[in-house]
Amino acid sequence: MAKTAAEVIVEVFESAGVKHFYGVIGDTLNYVSDAISKSSIEWIHVRHEEVGAFAAGADSYLTGTLAGCAGSCGPGSLHLINGVYEAHRSRIPLLVIASQIDTMSLGTDMPQEIDFLKVYSDCSVFCEQLYNAEQARHLAVRAVQAAISRQGPAVIVLPVDLSKALVKDEIAYSVHTPNPIRRPNDAELKEAAKIISEGKKIGIYAGAGCNGAHDLLIEVAKKLKAPIAHTSRAKDFVEYANPYNVGMTGLLGVHSGFHMMNECDTLLLLGADFAWGQFYPKHAKIVQIDRDGSRVGKRHPVTLGLEGDVIPSLEALLPLLTEHSNDDFLKECLEERKKTEASLAGEESPGNGSVIHPQYLTHLINQYADEDAILTGDVGSAMVWVLRHFDTNGKRRSLISLRNGSMANAMPMALGAKKAFPNRQVISLSGDGGLAMLMGDLLTIDQENLPIKIVVLNNSSLNFVELEMKTEGLLNSFTDLKNPNFSKIAEAVGIKGFEATKTADLEQTVKEFLAYPGAALLDVHTNRYELIMPPDITEKNVAGMVTYGMKALISGRIKDVEGLMVDPVHTLKKLV
Repeated sequence: MAKTAAEVIVEVFESAGVKHFYGVIGDTLNYVSDAISKSSIEWIHVRHEEVGAFAAGADSYLTGTLAGCAGSCGPGSLHLINGVYEAHRSRIPLLVIASQIDTMSLGTDMPQEIDFLKVYSDCSVFCEQLYNAEQARHLAVRAVQAAISRQGPAVIVLPVDLSKALVKDEIAYSVHTPNPIRRPNDAELKEAAKIISEGKKIGIYAGAGCNGAHDLLIEVAKKLKAPIAHTSRAKDFVEYANPYNVGMTGLLGVHSGFHMMNECDTLLLLGADFAWGQFYPKHAKIVQIDRDGSRVGKRHPVTLGLEGDVIPSLEALLPLLTEHSNDDFLKECLEERKKTEASLAGEESPGNGSVIHPQYLTHLINQYADEDAILTGDVGSAMVWVLRHFDTNGKRRSLISLRNGSMANAMPMALGAKKAFPNRQVISLSGDGGLAMLMGDLLTIDQENLPIKIVVLNNSSLNFVELEMKTEGLLNSFTDLKNPNFSKIAEAVGIKGFEATKTADLEQTVKEFLAYPGAALLDVHTNRYELIMPPDITEKNVAGMVTYGMKALISGRIKDVEGLMVDPVHTLKKLV
């Protein structure tokens, strides 16, 4: 029986295990949506294509199963771009259908004609256009293979006339899911073991490539008496049940992670593509293992660079390592970790009650969220609170736009997470600016009957940007937000609204909010002047804030300076 090219493509996606496709229906996409309606794939009708791409990426990342997104010709598919970039930067397999005007009109400057091959070439691992309906199965299989094997978005540009064309003579191409074992050769592993054995202060720095390697990391750390620091993207895989954990380093990190990286003389760098070279050890020998050899030595010079997946590489390396007996460096770093944890706990206190501190709010979410909850965080101050104050346990997951660094990611990612795991609690910690940017898809949450919990950090500002300006000694400009009552907006679109304006009421409100059986939004009026301290405070940081304070006073912005000291004990704890 003859099938349309769209039906063939959807059939291939179905055979690859795709369960969800996200997007907005429209003209040139109609034959694709018709094919999906006849398949086992569920279509999630979002209100903005960018939300669909973010949601699909979160779905694919958390499940390990391919998800997809699609848009109509011109602006429809163009709106997908930011979410597709997110998947590309985070190396998330994703299928994208960018539907196109008919082939007879291509190249004639028709309305809504966009060269999607150019548009998506920079944010995909595969980007091809269908030129003949008979190619449909072959092209779809190639796209799936590329997404799986190269870990990123695969884009099919699909002209509408070809999507509805009947396919008669098909070649039986099919999807394969190879799972190779990648590790360095024996000679390389012996060299790595030799370099590590000569170290006196050995540390391990674990990245997102350590997913699934938790127990192996513990074994290696135990043998080497080595503290383990981790990247922000590795939080879920490394942090929990880890007696060697000293936390994150980097701008969003904490002091104990920074201390380990700064003081070690030998570093085992595993599955990490951490971008900021200034946070790598300056005088240590570094052995790097990464599944992509092109990333070896990319961020900082290394002593020995090896290619391989973390799990098989550590399994082969572990027997070659010399067991260390001196644990002085480990004890030193764990002592720094205790101090850091005490400092973080101090930040989580309610303070004097004059303002709601976002750390206290996040602490309450952490305390009352389910043991397998999924928490998404917006880029900005929300991501800092998630990374520093939300505990993982091997079951919980956290998701932030850490490599693409996009605003407005949290709520769309929560949408995809809830479709992927309908029986798990999903919470979005959204900034007021981030939520407002894509707020239209609150309607999707109601329409799709998704009981997501959205917490809004309502500080009436682009808070993280404002703090960046202040630390540079600049007066903040254009960061004010005139916000609505987000809880009333939620109620208007069928979502239960909660609001918190006082510290004294916050704990009970958070408990009721998280326990509510349906979709809910909690509008929390948090402290606009909350400081976010780097892991190591420099003279430049202090000088910048002092300069800002002086400029604010001279400019008559006395309330800004007063805001920094509205809860002085809480503020001084962070500074000290």
